[in-house]
Amino acid sequence: MIRTVAALFGLAVTLPADLAAAGVAVVRGERPATRRSDSPKTVLISGGKMTKALQLARSFHLAGHRVVLVESAKYRFTGHRFSRAVDRFHCVPEPTEPGYARALLDVVLREGVDVFVPVASPAASSHDADARALLDPHCEVVHGDGDTVRMLDDKSRFSERAAALGLRVPDWRRITDVKQIEEFDFPPGREYILKRISYNPVGRMDLTRLTRDTPADNVRFARGLGISEDDPWILQEFIAGQEYCTHGTVRGGRLQVYGCCESSAFQVNYEMVDKPEIRTWVETFVADLGVTGQLSFDFIEDADGAVHAIECNPRTHSAITMFYDHPDVAAAYLEDGHPEIVPLSSARPTYWIYHEVWRLLTEGNRKARLGSIFRGKDAILTGWDPVPYLLVHHLQIPSLLVRNLLARRGWSRIDFNIGKLVENGGD
Repeated sequence: MIRTVAALFGLAVTLPADLAAAGVAVVRGERPATRRSDSPKTVLISGGKMTKALQLARSFHLAGHRVVLVESAKYRFTGHRFSRAVDRFHCVPEPTEPGYARALLDVVLREGVDVFVPVASPAASSHDADARALLDPHCEVVHGDGDTVRMLDDKSRFSERAAALGLRVPDWRRITDVKQIEEFDFPPGREYILKRISYNPVGRMDLTRLTRDTPADNVRFARGLGISEDDPWILQEFIAGQEYCTHGTVRGGRLQVYGCCESSAFQVNYEMVDKPEIRTWVETFVADLGVTGQLSFDFIEDADGAVHAIECNPRTHSAITMFYDHPDVAAAYLEDGHPEIVPLSSARPTYWIYHEVWRLLTEGNRKARLGSIFRGKDAILTGWDPVPYLLVHHLQIPSLLVRNLLARRGWSRIDFNIGKLVENGGD
């Protein structure tokens, strides 16, 4: 409770600074170059609380398309609904609720939607895929079907599919019983970690190592996880090295939007890096799937320079913010056969200023952190559309903090990128 009140106070006292930052951005008047579409469409975007939804809304708007944004009632105060890029905003049920698909269809019919681009939370990916049964007759859905999305979201099934193509993934085993940990013959000198196959917003950063030398600790740790047939986990080899993440937009198995960044367990900085082996891996995998949708991958590069795909997330990645100044994002999303695009060389690295300031105050190497701030740009703030920046920090997040305060519910951190409080059992 004290922590929540402190967070609310901290946001309140930063309002003057944010007003000044927004004012400076407006005076500078920065607006990216655009290529207007010859056939404007109405585009429905979900996940309205997240920065990646705002970024796509801006990209479609600047290309001349009409944008409809949706989000659940819990996030009805998202600052993004007030963006100049958003023509209409609707509240819909949570994706896990039975009426979700029907509510999307109602919006599609009411607004004359031509294309639905889900910006799904981890808990929503499969539900957006299932909604296609209702939506496909009425609009295009840039998302995989239910079977494909569930396979990609399942870390062990994804690893099996990639390995069958001869693509490199860490050694893995699907775990449905702690007894499998007891019986597993851990290779000498190699470390493994356990990861829940279903979404685990808090525990996903627990990288407790399991080895041949710690059998009792291995079993003790696994017993505390609730592993079962209904709640399977993956035992995955831990490979030390540099992590990378990618965003890909695919049409008919063809990669048309691609970005790759260095990554970490809690990633809130995005800058394009050229890793040809990763790009080839992604192109090979999506070509075999033949899917249309948004696919994000996590990789690790080992000490020998070989890359291993850790997992796939069949949804938009926040790395899409690197395309803030690219004029062809909308066309690459909507047109078959569009040439593959990557972030422009002129694009500055993106970040979220509140995360950067917190790290500036609490971590070392402040000179490097200041350099990153001045070299990059805030992913939400832009001069031609400043209101979302102000309202994310001074309406959206405060409203969630007040909600938690009244419910006397805790949280582990504030994530300004995805516009929510990270909490146990969260979305």
